[in-house]
Amino acid sequence: MTSFDIQPLNRFAGTSAAIRRPKEIAYFSYDDDHQYHLDERSLRYYYPPRLGADLSKGFDTFKQLDDTADDHLDTLLKTIMALEGETGTKCEANIITWRGMMTKIMAAPFDNMGGNGFIEENREHKLEQRRYQHNQPSQPGAPSQDLMSYWGYKFETLSLLPAPWDPTSREYIESREDEIVNNHAQYCSIVKTGIGKAKMILGGEVDAGEFFSFHKPDNKDDPINWVELKTSAMIESDKDMLKYERKLLKFWIQSFLLGVPKIIVGFRSRMGMLQRLEELETRSIPGMVKRSGKGSWDGNLCINFTAGFLDWLQQTITTEGVWRIRRRDRSSVIEVFRHEDSGYGDILSHEFVAWRKKGTSLGD
Repeated sequence: MTSFDIQPLNRFAGTSAAIRRPKEIAYFSYDDDHQYHLDERSLRYYYPPRLGADLSKGFDTFKQLDDTADDHLDTLLKTIMALEGETGTKCEANIITWRGMMTKIMAAPFDNMGGNGFIEENREHKLEQRRYQHNQPSQPGAPSQDLMSYWGYKFETLSLLPAPWDPTSREYIESREDEIVNNHAQYCSIVKTGIGKAKMILGGEVDAGEFFSFHKPDNKDDPINWVELKTSAMIESDKDMLKYERKLLKFWIQSFLLGVPKIIVGFRSRMGMLQRLEELETRSIPGMVKRSGKGSWDGNLCINFTAGFLDWLQQTITTEGVWRIRRRDRSSVIEVFRHEDSGYGDILSHEFVAWRKKGTSLGD
């Protein structure tokens, strides 16, 4: 076992490492039954919701996705295979993973992280964390953890259209509060990006495109005007401000990694009533925290830490097998160790392994 020291953080301070701007290279959708499709049928469009809406409405009819099954990287790899078959070119990268795993790594200097390597999240750890959060007692009269989690999905339903604004009827727009909330459908963007020396392919869900001006540019090197939707409690005290600022760390990283330029935050009351909206430019968030916030995190430091860690990781994992990346609670080091001496640990699908072994069809 070997480890990477998070502390002292000051060694990661200064101008940020080189960044390759995320560029979408492929995409796929999950439909309302969470079935995979190699298309953009689940792409949605943002249109502002009505202020004063009750985010608890419809909780009893919530069609919630059961994500306890371990899907590994299967759909991400399946989409990469389709892209390679179409282009005849191998997708070169040092790291292929979901955006969520890279978010955990990038936030590690200011947060706790748990994970498992090619890189994918450790399922048992995720489920244990979820059980712990679920079992946390609510204060008397306060909403349950399940209801508070639902508020985020309700906000998305209130804010999304299945088609651009122009052809969508006024009746549909005004009836979104009565829509059954279903979090099975997702549009997932796959981007090529990089931090420091590491070249990455990341996949992750994108909430929506801008309602008036959304389009995917003809030049694929140009950014896409995506929108990320988030909720947060109204800020009424310094304690609330610090809590919100810490949430901004995750908001920023998640959008930064996929190249989402705008985040729309729906602020809610303690009982889940939508009070106001705020638009944030992703690139401006670190500066905003530094200038006028509590200074609880530093964006350049997160980037430099990630560059240093990924460089070290590539130098550490030089043999075959399944490796695990782990950070214990309250630990100041990230451990890396070989979990299995050979094989792929079901992280890579048999289909993908066979595809890559063909080689000759991809110009190898």
